[in-house]
Amino acid sequence: MKEDFKYKCDSCGRIYGIEKDLMLCPHCREDNPEGRPLKGVLKVMLPEGLKQSLNEKEKQNIFNFLPVEEKYFPSISVGNTPLVEAENIQKESGFQSIYLKFDGSNPTGSFKDRASYLVSAFAKKNNINEIVVASTGNAASSMAGIAAAAGQKAFIFMPESAPKAKLVQCLQYGAELIPVKGNYDRAFDLSLKFSQRKGFLSRNTAYNPMTIEGKKTVSFELNSQLQGKGIDYLFLPVGDGVVLSGVIKGFTDLKLMGMLDRIPKIIGVQSDKSSFVYNAFCYNRFEFDYKASTIADSISVNVARNCYSAVKDLKDVEGEMTLVSDEEILYAQNKLSRMSGIFCEPSSAASFAGFLKLSEHIPKNKTVVLLLTGHGLKDIDSALKSVKFPKAFEADIDYIIDNLNLQ
Repeated sequence: MKEDFKYKCDSCGRIYGIEKDLMLCPHCREDNPEGRPLKGVLKVMLPEGLKQSLNEKEKQNIFNFLPVEEKYFPSISVGNTPLVEAENIQKESGFQSIYLKFDGSNPTGSFKDRASYLVSAFAKKNNINEIVVASTGNAASSMAGIAAAAGQKAFIFMPESAPKAKLVQCLQYGAELIPVKGNYDRAFDLSLKFSQRKGFLSRNTAYNPMTIEGKKTVSFELNSQLQGKGIDYLFLPVGDGVVLSGVIKGFTDLKLMGMLDRIPKIIGVQSDKSSFVYNAFCYNRFEFDYKASTIADSISVNVARNCYSAVKDLKDVEGEMTLVSDEEILYAQNKLSRMSGIFCEPSSAASFAGFLKLSEHIPKNKTVVLLLTGHGLKDIDSALKSVKFPKAFEADIDYIIDNLNLQ
């Protein structure tokens, strides 16, 4: 029964029933000043006895591991994204097993659909029709699209500097777009005030427990797609830390259910120009006046709102963090496209950049998965920095052949 799912505070360990107005732990959330990581983040606990109550077929249905009944989810298809064996990269690198999990094939082109899908279902179950979110782009366009499919109204707070493709997506989906003069952190705080004043549901990352819970579904898919073949290393991009916590939550739940023997080595990758979580994880340094400036907008975050929880989660599973430069990200984006046929946005390419940086320290017989979280068409301006447009050719076939330098 879904009533048996509970919340557990990641800060103090208190247990709560799941309620529509409960976002953060009431005992810890008072410590949350504006522009700081969230304390009192709530995570969904699987019911006791769930392992024994599900047969093998039922264990293959992800909805049995989520706190909202399947009937409340929009009809649009989210998840079940392709897992591609990177054969050309394997040949070049000497690795036996490298896989690309491409969430750019989700309905709005990003991993964020997993969280929006569950948030939308939670809203419908609780008779809420308005959802508010702050985002640098992907969570905004994701919530706008999923809300459109569900017949819900989305209010989007975004920095005015967000990539135009993501702004256009929001408008195409019919969302109420509110561009903010300022950065993501400013948009985040304004959106919370707006949702609280209007009584709407906030989808803000980490603040809404369903965002972490929805993102765990990728771990269940990976386990199913690899048919029990263990993952040794999983690289993923890190911005505010919710994808990191969601992936770890998924693998932890799988192990708890006896569906997984061991949790992969999780390696979070950040740009060296957006390194808040890295600094906290590696040096216990929390720079609340930090200013991010990476070209990878989806992971460009000044103060990571899920930082406390993400750092704790990563340390619990003995994971690691690494930094890459923006130049390495753009190089990885271009190289990945040329070698796999998958065009991902810069934030996703950070996963590949992290792998390229650390590959010399990984045995070649290990299974590696790169999580690619967004489609490259979401940020063409950044992609243009690593490609060069050819000159226009005369409309003459002999001229074209002569100038292509073909052998």
